[in-house]
Amino acid sequence: MAMTGQYLGMTLSIAELDHENAAYFRFCARGELRLQRCKACSLVRYPPGPACPWCTGDAFDWVPMSGRGAVYSYTEVRHAVQPAFRAHVPYLALLVELDEQRGQPTEHEALRVIGNLSMPDGKLAPPEVVRTVGIGSRVRIVFAPAGPEIAIPLWALDPAHAGGAAPWRYPE
Repeated sequence: MAMTGQYLGMTLSIAELDHENAAYFRFCARGELRLQRCKACSLVRYPPGPACPWCTGDAFDWVPMSGRGAVYSYTEVRHAVQPAFRAHVPYLALLVELDEQRGQPTEHEALRVIGNLSMPDGKLAPPEVVRTVGIGSRVRIVFAPAGPEIAIPLWALDPAHAGGAAPWRYPE
């Protein structure tokens, strides 16, 4: 049976046969960021999948991650195509490089996870917060409940790293 939930008024569904994503979102619903670690090469991967992208090994463990990292890249959405996001523009979609496995397997490939910028309570960040975040901003994972077995992973500014160097932002 498919897993279903609601986020910003949108219905979410994960197919019964999508075992890896179902497991990922169940961990998120428990407030845990867990990713797959290949048993053959020991590299952690995201997004979840049936085989390792580096060695093609198909055996893995779900390992806990710190949920902390730095913004590697972002896009600022000013025109929401999805109606559920229109009330939240501008919002940021972040690509966050986790503190774990930095520079592995190469300096250009690392453990990076996507998600929107939010407040610590899981609500999307307002424009005054969006304007302060850029490449290099330190963030931590938070989860927005979307159903009994689904939570949406989001990123909030990490108060443990407040006041560092100014993040780089694309020119206006």
